[in-house]
Amino acid sequence: MLITISAIVVLGPLLLGSWVYCVLTGLAARRYLDQPVPDAENTEPISILKPLSGLDEGLEQNLRSFFTQDYPAFEILFAVRTEADPAHALVQRLQAEFSHIPTTLILTGEPPWPNAKSWSLHQMQQHAQHSLLVMSDSDIRTGDGLLKAIAKEFADPQLAVTTCPYRAIPGPSFWSKLEAIGMNTEFLGGVLVARMLDGMKFAVGPTIAARKSAIEAVGGWPYLQEFLAEDFVLGNEAAAKGLGVALSGYVVEHRIGAQPFAKNARHRLRWCRSTRRSRPAGYVGQLFTNPMPIALILFAIVPASWPALLLTFLLRMQAAHATAGLVLTDPLTKREWPLILVQDLLSFAFWVAGFFGNTIDWRGETYRLQKDGRFVK
Repeated sequence: MLITISAIVVLGPLLLGSWVYCVLTGLAARRYLDQPVPDAENTEPISILKPLSGLDEGLEQNLRSFFTQDYPAFEILFAVRTEADPAHALVQRLQAEFSHIPTTLILTGEPPWPNAKSWSLHQMQQHAQHSLLVMSDSDIRTGDGLLKAIAKEFADPQLAVTTCPYRAIPGPSFWSKLEAIGMNTEFLGGVLVARMLDGMKFAVGPTIAARKSAIEAVGGWPYLQEFLAEDFVLGNEAAAKGLGVALSGYVVEHRIGAQPFAKNARHRLRWCRSTRRSRPAGYVGQLFTNPMPIALILFAIVPASWPALLLTFLLRMQAAHATAGLVLTDPLTKREWPLILVQDLLSFAFWVAGFFGNTIDWRGETYRLQKDGRFVK
């Protein structure tokens, strides 16, 4: 009896908070969809920055989607470490095929900073001809309207940084499929709820647009490179300085590829540990974003709580539909919806693991995370 009462006292409020969060997710998704679509014409030139390292799965198709943008004035800058990188030859071939698109291929050498991506972005920004930058990871694929949509949004002179929501597309790996479902339901839900309750005070990769002036205002890449989550810090520092930060209305595809469990686990653990140090309070609050494990634990202790388990399931499905269905129009989550429950349990396990340890594995290198989100080798 004491165990039953204790479980209800401890888990009951957590479960109630999770129900509220699920409802907020649905409201936040609709608030996002109801935002006015910018109709101001803006054709200012744009510089696309593409840091590359190796041949990601589907890289050629990903890059082609940027060469074929329906936009009158843009350039693409690529950064690789050496000519030996196979991405170097691919870019050269695409340069020859799309010779009418201004492109620059930069050899950065070995990065002197722990954050190699920031080093590449720093080098490319120095060569970029235009003040409006679109920084996009190598695993992003997009429709031909991305730049047109970004330009319309930046017709607002107050806007300094914007983040594109992304629909995760997995490879054939079961583990990458679970991760994609998590990104399209749990992760995006957190972004939308934070936007609704507190405004956009952060940015998230893998596609960010920003004014050069905004990057310089927060200290530039020499400052941002100190952080593993440099994207979050860019948006957070910009908002703190009173600059406009927004969530774009344009959705891109994040091609996460196929990963075996060990590699996928290292990637997830890196993300959890990084998030815990970038947003400590927010990381603890993620407990409310994942209601099914809480409901299952309560049901295991108190079988009579099955109505709460059923209600939790229904609310979780509603929240998943709001993000993956309404916002992202994701066919994977609709088709494989039972995997949401599997992903929720796996996500909960990695969330718990994220409280322990301060090292991460990133592209074969081991780094140590500091309390403020900075990291060193």
